[in-house]
Amino acid sequence: MGKLSDAFERRDKENMLKSGQGFKKEAPQFVRERLKPVLATGVPSYDGANEKLVVVSDPESADAESFRMLRSEIFAGKDKAEPRTIMVTSAFPGEGKTFVASNLAVSIAIGTDEQVLLVDSDLRRPTIHQVFGYPRSGGLAEYLDRKRPMEELIVKTKIQRLSILPAGQGSDSGSEKMSSSGMEVFMGEVKSRFHNWIVIIDTAPSHVMAGTRVIGKYVDGIVFVVMAQKSPRKEIQKSVASLGREKVLGVVFNGYTHANREYRKYYDKYYGKK
Repeated sequence: MGKLSDAFERRDKENMLKSGQGFKKEAPQFVRERLKPVLATGVPSYDGANEKLVVVSDPESADAESFRMLRSEIFAGKDKAEPRTIMVTSAFPGEGKTFVASNLAVSIAIGTDEQVLLVDSDLRRPTIHQVFGYPRSGGLAEYLDRKRPMEELIVKTKIQRLSILPAGQGSDSGSEKMSSSGMEVFMGEVKSRFHNWIVIIDTAPSHVMAGTRVIGKYVDGIVFVVMAQKSPRKEIQKSVASLGREKVLGVVFNGYTHANREYRKYYDKYYGKK
């Protein structure tokens, strides 16, 4: 069976899939800290971190360990080339794709020597800037409108080796922007300027925005996020087929069940958490 079938079989048994190196990379000269963070973002202490960034806000938790496992699974393969551009998406809204994309990006940045760029391409419902404690400002939307160059839009976070490209001031024309030739130009520039980085792209749900499939054409791999006991299997299979099953690195089942709570109790007991 393929990756998707294997994941569904595991979900049927457990109702959840627990989702979860390299050479040192130098940052391009134009990447700089541009905005003052609302939250303290020191690593590894990261006091006052957004609770959604479990990798740094609660690094000894079972959730944080799951993202370290996911990172290892993605980059542990020996038969294929290491993916440098990774899209994180879901079939429908509310399945936790931004949660997965943000924590995966942070996990790679603080757990390896890789430079990481996290891109928010969900122009209609952008949230990456909120997760990292930044006010909404210019980003991908402005780049696609040709109003501002990329070097003015990249934000270097206080997390070592992690930079973000916010979605920017999105508009109702987000779908048209994402489906335009501008997205092809954007991906070409990203691959050129950040060819020795890991680029994580948080996209809109594939059933909502056609532009997600445009991005899927240019990335090396896709992480598909599914909310446990919520998303219809047939719809997920359709989404994966439309994106390209061969590019799917894995399926992450988000959401907690009794089985997962038992795992968390075991993890906390093993590592001495009370």
